[in-house]
Amino acid sequence: MAKVPPDYFHRPVAYKDDAFIESNEARPLRILSEYLWPLVHLEEEKIQDTIVFFGSARLKEDGPLGKYYEEARELARLVTEWSASLNESMNRFVVCSGGGEGIMEAANRGAYDAGGKTVGLNIGLPFEQRPNPYITPELSFEFHYFFMRKFWFAYLAKALVVFPGGFGTLDEMGEILTLAQTKKLEGKILIVLYGSKFWNEVINWQALVDHGMIAESDLDLFQFADDPATALRILKDGLTKYYLEPEEALPKSEEAPEIARSRLS
Repeated sequence: MAKVPPDYFHRPVAYKDDAFIESNEARPLRILSEYLWPLVHLEEEKIQDTIVFFGSARLKEDGPLGKYYEEARELARLVTEWSASLNESMNRFVVCSGGGEGIMEAANRGAYDAGGKTVGLNIGLPFEQRPNPYITPELSFEFHYFFMRKFWFAYLAKALVVFPGGFGTLDEMGEILTLAQTKKLEGKILIVLYGSKFWNEVINWQALVDHGMIAESDLDLFQFADDPATALRILKDGLTKYYLEPEEALPKSEEAPEIARSRLS
């Protein structure tokens, strides 16, 4: 029998080789994992669809715009209580945020106050972004790729509530507005811009129409709200009309729960 050399070496199974998994060549595997990992756990937790809250991570509860933190928390609580009253086999219209501080924390906190499940889609950043403690542990996800995080924001969202924010909020809002404008979403998505004074000061919507950058009808893609009661009414009326009426309801199955149909065509 041949004697094994003392320095005999063999490569490990490919998916156990950290150097390979972190290499440029394995980037498609890492991207795919950021699709499959949330998919598995969202199905386990019977999450059918979401209401996404966007807003600044820098906005503090006791800061100059602290009222928006309190109102985001209150709205998320009201939405979660309403969702629980639907008595559906799947978890409907679950509050979802970017998982960090500020408005994101307020949204998860409001859902937590109501005793409901709540999703956090965190992104690894060198500053600002750490998972807040109010996310349901089984629904706290960490992403490396911004575009995969954005995919999961859009994939299950039936509504979007956008509180005051900066570059990140504008980017995420613009992405969803573009998908809605170009009809790349399979169904209706409700978009509520919370804080009309802020949004009308930051963005000159009519100028976009006047310069021919958007159509007048594109202004119908969103509505404004300035208090939790108004935002809740918009959400309840729209979601009931488009997703809870018998002819519009999505199929349900307790035996084989599945995530709702893709929102992206």
